[in-house]
Amino acid sequence: MNEIATDTVPEFPILRTCPFSVPDTYRKLDEVGGRVHQIRMSDGRLAWLITKNEDARAVLSDARFSSEKLRPGFPELSPGGLKALTYFSPFLVNMDGPEHSQARRAVLSEFSVRRINAMKPRIQRIVDTAIDRLLAQPERPVDFVAHLANPVPTLVLETFLGVPADDLDTIERNTEKMLREARTEEEQRAAAEGLHAHLDAVIAAKEENPADDFLSRQIERSRRERGGAADRYELASLVQLLQIAGHASSAAMISLSVLTLLSDPEQLKELAADPDRTPAAVEELLRFLSITDTGPLRMALEDVEIGGVRIRAGDGVIIPTLPANRDADAFPDPDRFDIRRTPDTRHVAFGYGAHQCLGQNLVRAELQILLDRLFSRVLDLRLAVDPGALPFKYFGQFFGPSELPVTW
Repeated sequence: MNEIATDTVPEFPILRTCPFSVPDTYRKLDEVGGRVHQIRMSDGRLAWLITKNEDARAVLSDARFSSEKLRPGFPELSPGGLKALTYFSPFLVNMDGPEHSQARRAVLSEFSVRRINAMKPRIQRIVDTAIDRLLAQPERPVDFVAHLANPVPTLVLETFLGVPADDLDTIERNTEKMLREARTEEEQRAAAEGLHAHLDAVIAAKEENPADDFLSRQIERSRRERGGAADRYELASLVQLLQIAGHASSAAMISLSVLTLLSDPEQLKELAADPDRTPAAVEELLRFLSITDTGPLRMALEDVEIGGVRIRAGDGVIIPTLPANRDADAFPDPDRFDIRRTPDTRHVAFGYGAHQCLGQNLVRAELQILLDRLFSRVLDLRLAVDPGALPFKYFGQFFGPSELPVTW
């Protein structure tokens, strides 16, 4: 690490308390000057914090920065937090180079625009059914999170993966036990074994009853590549990754998107009157909300200069998406939510470079369909409480309301 640590170095993660504002710590760093800053991780080690959009995209697209989290010295969000990764086959997000490229190519076609477009009628049926159930509730207010934001991503994942919703809920609960509830290595190992046993049973059931879905096709691919039985260990890691990435993130994004629009009646009215604006509105919501505050994380493999600072080989690098997406050098008036803003591909809500989120086409489709259907069917939807009274929390890495009471 190039600099001497001082008591003024902020600690990471830098968490938000308001859904619409950048934490003050980032503002203070801007006032200090410089493009790259030091940050203290939970284990006391120092890492580099990247907050400028241009620098974020430079790091995320540079193969000299590794995403392989089991490398010695890789930055950790919590002491021992990376230990859980040893219980699974490498995730796509934890690979580098040719290994990552090969693994990504194996599943890339599953997330193509063509395949996601073919899913849109089923996504719309899921959304409409959820809205029907919301409207059928006998009492108001109704919790939007419980009745729409949480169930819709689960049911979309069920359709996409070919894994029953009950199993997806079990995978999520078991993952939570392993990553956040286990207090000892023995507890973590036991939780991982339970998670593996359940995932193995899910894959075995799909092997017996294949269908036109992601998991069935991946089982067949694995059999072809191995010339025999599918690699259930690899498939289990893949299913778990997609559950982690696909549910909590989408649920938080849906809740915060609806809250943002309900908090801005004029822009909501404009959007409801012109659904052609929805794709641009979704891009603006993705940029403006940037629902994760914990990364991506990287480690320098060699000395690299970023933003005028020499980052040494072995240094940890943190690239939080919120400040990069609120960078005034990249986005005019960045703290203003504006559905008329011309969509800008420089936002890093889905990351950037080789590790950019595979599921971004699915997320966009889900959000666009949900917002279109919700605000065309429930014309007078509104918050039932003062926004200042809403409870917020982190769902794993993703920030959102734990409840969102609405009425109409």
